[in-house]
Amino acid sequence: MQPVRFYNRYTKELETERIYGEGFLKWAYGNPLGKIALHAFVKRPLFSSWYGRRMNDPKTRAKIAPFIEQYQMNPDEFLEATDSYRHFNDFFFRKLKPEARPIADSDLVFPADGRHLGFEHAEDVAGVFIKGQRWDLRALIHDDALYQKFKGGSLVLSRLCPVDYHRYHFPCAGTPGETRMINGPLFSVSPLALRQNLGYMWENKRTCTVVETEKLGTVLILEIGATCVGSIHQTFTPGSPVAQGDEKGYFAFGGSSTITIFQAGKVQLDDDLLKHSAEQIELYAKVGDHMGKVI
Repeated sequence: MQPVRFYNRYTKELETERIYGEGFLKWAYGNPLGKIALHAFVKRPLFSSWYGRRMNDPKTRAKIAPFIEQYQMNPDEFLEATDSYRHFNDFFFRKLKPEARPIADSDLVFPADGRHLGFEHAEDVAGVFIKGQRWDLRALIHDDALYQKFKGGSLVLSRLCPVDYHRYHFPCAGTPGETRMINGPLFSVSPLALRQNLGYMWENKRTCTVVETEKLGTVLILEIGATCVGSIHQTFTPGSPVAQGDEKGYFAFGGSSTITIFQAGKVQLDDDLLKHSAEQIELYAKVGDHMGKVI
C-alpha cells in the first residue's frame, strides 16, 4: 500500500503520516485472511467496545509516556500533568490549555485537529482517496428531508488520528439541536481503509447534529465512529446557544472523523483547503484555525 501523505499548513510541506497500528490495518484491509477477520469480527461494535474497555485499565498508564515520546507530542499543551491520567483512555481524550488552540478571527474554524478535505460541491467530487469514488451525501445523512436541505452543499471531512487531540468543537456559533444516532458497523477511517471503500464513511455508526445559525442558515455536524473507537461522547447542551470554538464532545480511544456540511451557496472554503483537496491530498490544520468565510 502507498504511504499516506498530507500537506501541513504550518510547515508548508508534504509530510508522511506515521500511522498507529499500520501493520494491523494493512493486514485487515489488504490481506485476504485479514479481510475475512475484518468482516467476521473487527468491524463489529462489540470488538471496539472490548478494545475501548481495555484502554480503561489502570495498567495502560504505562503506555502514555512511550506514546508521547514516539509521536513527539508536546505535554506543555496538556491541561493536566501527564502523570495525572488514570489510564490511557483518560490521556487519549485529554483536554488542552485554552491558549494551545486559539480561535481564529474567521467566519468558520476547523472543528478538530486533523487532516482535512474540503469540497464546495461534495456530490460532484470524484476520486476521493482513489479514482472513481464519490461522496454519497444522501446515505451519509440518512434522512431524505434533511438531505434535500443540504443537496449541492459544501462538505469538510476532518480526520483525526490516534495521536491527535480527540475533542471536537463547533466550527461556528449557533444553536444545536438533539443529536441523532445512526447505527452501523465500525470500519477504520484511515486512508488505508478508505482507499478500498469510501462507503465506510456512510456505513459506519455515526451521530448527527443540526445547528441553526444566524449567518450560515442550517449547518450539519456528524461524528463518524471507527474501529477501536470506544464511544462518541457529546458534551454540549441541546437547545443552548454555543459560541464558535466551544467544545461539542470527544471520542474515546481510536482515530475517527467529523464531517461538517453547509447548505449550497453559504460558504467559501479556504484556498489551501480547496487546492489540496482537489489533488486528493489532506490538509493538516488544528482546531480553531480558519477554515472559510460566509459568502
